[in-house]
Amino acid sequence: MADSVSIPLWLALAGALLAAWAFYEHLLMPALRWLVMHPANQVIDEVGQRLRIGIRPFQRTRRQALIHRLVTDPKVQRAAEEYAREHGVPLAAAMHRVERYARETVPAFNAYLYFRIGYWLGKHLAQALYRVRLGYVDVEHLQRIEPDSTVVFVMNHRSNMDYVLAGYLAADQTALSYAVGEWARIWPLSALIRWMGAYFVRRNSKDELYRRVLERYIVMATEAGVPQAVFPEGGLTRDGRLREPRLGAIDYMMRGFRAEGERDLVFVPLGINYDRVLEDRTLLRALDADAPRRGGLAALGTTLRFLARNLWLALRSQWYRFGYACVNFGAPVSMREYCQARNLDFHRLQGEERRREMAALGAHLMACVGRIVPVLPVPLIATVLVQRAEQAISPFDLKTEVARLLDALHARGAHIYVPRQDFDYAINVGLRMLRLRKLVGEREGLYYAQAGELPLLRYYANSIAHLL
Repeated sequence: MADSVSIPLWLALAGALLAAWAFYEHLLMPALRWLVMHPANQVIDEVGQRLRIGIRPFQRTRRQALIHRLVTDPKVQRAAEEYAREHGVPLAAAMHRVERYARETVPAFNAYLYFRIGYWLGKHLAQALYRVRLGYVDVEHLQRIEPDSTVVFVMNHRSNMDYVLAGYLAADQTALSYAVGEWARIWPLSALIRWMGAYFVRRNSKDELYRRVLERYIVMATEAGVPQAVFPEGGLTRDGRLREPRLGAIDYMMRGFRAEGERDLVFVPLGINYDRVLEDRTLLRALDADAPRRGGLAALGTTLRFLARNLWLALRSQWYRFGYACVNFGAPVSMREYCQARNLDFHRLQGEERRREMAALGAHLMACVGRIVPVLPVPLIATVLVQRAEQAISPFDLKTEVARLLDALHARGAHIYVPRQDFDYAINVGLRMLRLRKLVGEREGLYYAQAGELPLLRYYANSIAHLL
């Protein structure tokens, strides 16, 4: 009974491998999954009671299940067949490409990371850099949005801080899903962003198969009621003005919308403005065709010098936050009402007619966004100084010109943020910001725009130029 039993080495190794696999599959992975999902489920139960737009079941679905659903979508399957036929490759190779695109696109939303870590980081980062203000909110119309509607925030795009600012200020309403570009695909940043519910987009991709996979994901998310945020301009403004809309994502959303369906699609205009955009000089440089192109190391060096300079100012108690950052929420645009008023059915429109109606919709949405872009101190003063670029101006004349500008903006229904409701204080903080940056000089009690900085002053004046 006590005799030992000998087994071949290969059989012992195979048994050990099977035991390791069983431990990984049935013990380790379920434990890790519980550690990740349990806090998230607790957060969902907690915040679900206060969110106006709740977390949808689609957002709670396991990522692998969503990838499988996307890969097996009939329209994606047909696109893969067409790709295989046109490029002369096996269908299996085309489907492998589809799965790679699906894994690249589909997020892995985690409520704990979004509402605990992401919200905390976003709030403290935004408040450390700016005096963050929630300006105008069209409460009356926003409260009329049906709870089961698909809500999409459409906003102007001035800075990469837009993601942080909008997500932070909208966190008491919903969890937003963003489309982010290639810049965010660097590990481990890509994993964090995906856990925050964002999905990756290859800007300007000509790959029809990729575009079909992306389209079907956006349609799935829209039909499931996932709250989203899009930038119709397609990228950051380079000169400060609002850009013409590029309607890729919105077009995909409309492909899944049914006017007679059970779920409405509602676009909520959101306007953002800053007293200082961190990337302003870089954006202006991109407009200069003669400017030498900078590599990654040069950009990193510029960033490090910027951080070092501000750290030095902070150590000397001479550092100020970068002025005000303000967000306005406008009246929602219901696609059900929009289509009924114009007798449209985007699901049936084709060709030139569809392109024409989508262009009209894009122009309408951008006009709604443009109307609620906040007017802040720096853009106000920059506008006056650009208009008086050839001559210096006294403090009294500056206040007079700003007052005239405010009257013109009020007459056009602009939403103006006056800090502390104090006109003189608003001018002083705006002028201080411009003088700290050496965009404005002072001579014999008169202020003047530094000649070499006029492009940057125009950049800030352009942020409210459409309101005039």
